Amino acid sequence: MATGKHPIERIQTGVRMEKRLLKVLRAFADYNDLTLGDLLEGIVLHAFDGKCPFNAASLQRIRELKKFYGLDLTAGASHRLTEAASSPALKRRRKP
Repeated sequence: MATGKHPIERIQTGVRMEKRLLKVLRAFADYNDLTLGDLLEGIVLHAFDGKCPFNAASLQRIRELKKFYGLDLTAGASHRLTEAASSPALKRRRKP
């Protein structure tokens, strides 16, 4: 399926994500003239195939964006993220 068009059906989703990570993703998508959804689809499809979705230049841009937005998280943090007690979203969910 490497050539030709692939008709798909997209749906709207409301995923929650770490704030600085989302800022980096949005900035990187904008830099590449992509929608956030298109960028995420590409990243996930590459990951599912066990491939890195970024070339050296893209990885450099991402490092710059991470520094600009103060994103110090790495893959090692992926299973250790916890919601901050002061998070507005967390406060909304706790209301009866």
